[in-house]
Amino acid sequence: TKTLPHVSRDGEFSGNNLCTEPSRTMTQLARPVMSLTVADNPPSQHEGKDTLSLPAPKRHKWRRRFFYLFLFLICVTVVARLFMPQVIRWYVIRVIDQSTIYEGRIGAIDVHLWKGAYTIHDVRLIKRNGNVPVPLFTAKEILLAMEWKNLLHRKMVGRVVIESPELNFVDAPDPTEAQSGVGPWLGMIRDLFPFRINSTEIHDATIHFRAYQVSPPVDVYLREIDGKVDNLTNIYDDVTPLYARVDATGKAMGQADFQFKMKLDPFSYRPSFQMVVRLLGLDVTKINKLARTYGTFDFEHGWLDLVVQADAKEGMLTGYVKPLFRNLEIFGPADLKEDNMVELFWEALLGTTTNVLKNGPRDQFGTMIPFTGELEGPEPDLMVSAGNILRNAFVRAYLPRLEGVVDERGGLHFDKGSILEPASVGDAK
Repeated sequence: TKTLPHVSRDGEFSGNNLCTEPSRTMTQLARPVMSLTVADNPPSQHEGKDTLSLPAPKRHKWRRRFFYLFLFLICVTVVARLFMPQVIRWYVIRVIDQSTIYEGRIGAIDVHLWKGAYTIHDVRLIKRNGNVPVPLFTAKEILLAMEWKNLLHRKMVGRVVIESPELNFVDAPDPTEAQSGVGPWLGMIRDLFPFRINSTEIHDATIHFRAYQVSPPVDVYLREIDGKVDNLTNIYDDVTPLYARVDATGKAMGQADFQFKMKLDPFSYRPSFQMVVRLLGLDVTKINKLARTYGTFDFEHGWLDLVVQADAKEGMLTGYVKPLFRNLEIFGPADLKEDNMVELFWEALLGTTTNVLKNGPRDQFGTMIPFTGELEGPEPDLMVSAGNILRNAFVRAYLPRLEGVVDERGGLHFDKGSILEPASVGDAK
């Protein structure tokens, strides 16, 4: 066996020592090499940082997942926004077509996501059967939107804004050619919004009463109606039973001032409300077609003031109607040319009666007609009405205002009117 030289501490070579202690010598040689290796290659700063940042790949993974989720939601929102008008249009048509009497037609649908609202353009409700030349209801546009301010009251409610609506009531001998129901379109509006309607605004509305089966055709209307219905859901938790309120103004026959006020309980099983109406200074010749058709007479000239007050409690109605005619003339020289002697006699009788029973100082013929009974058909008190004609003529003239104390009407009252034509309007208070 060949021996390897060994260097002693004194610097002399010795082969026997290496041969006799091979295990210890190799171990001693290996240890310095390993120590030198570890000492010569210390851990670098980069290796230490990599060891401490092992969770970093997981954070990057969650960031990527969040980014992909956000991108997915954006894509879903864009697609939904593109198809939402078509979906809403399908739903609106489906709701309108639930009526068996009226069919609906609508125009374009606009969606306002940031408002939580959508708009229906060119709404029309037309009677399916019969021959009615005008639709029951039309509107230029209907906006249905969330009332964000009421989220502070922890209520999710909506509002409706109707632009330029028109409502047509038609009278005819044949029921299939008449239309008078407002229930269908009111119910449809409620179904068109997922939340309860708390308020409604109406701008530039028109209401017609028409009769096409007579000659000449009758058309009596209110125009330029602006109104608001508020607090239908009792958003403020009022303890008063009649918490919802309606206020509206307009022009009768494009000329006379019209006011309407109402307080009601929308959740009453049977109607409960307080209502007041006032009309000031209507030129009666503008309703001659109505008077000719339903009264077989016409007016030569005059002015009409009208006040209506009604209270309903659980469907039982009480109230009065107060028509006041000023400077009225029914029978004149032109009526002598009529060929129908019955109509001539009737107009002469009405003209003479109104002249005899008018209040001289105010040149006014008027009365107050009380009524009471079920809401569907209240009965007027004719005896009291006749006595009130005498009261107006010989005791004290009625004024176009509410009877009784204002507080008895639950706070409903009219402001003093504009006295532009004293002979036609009279006292407004």
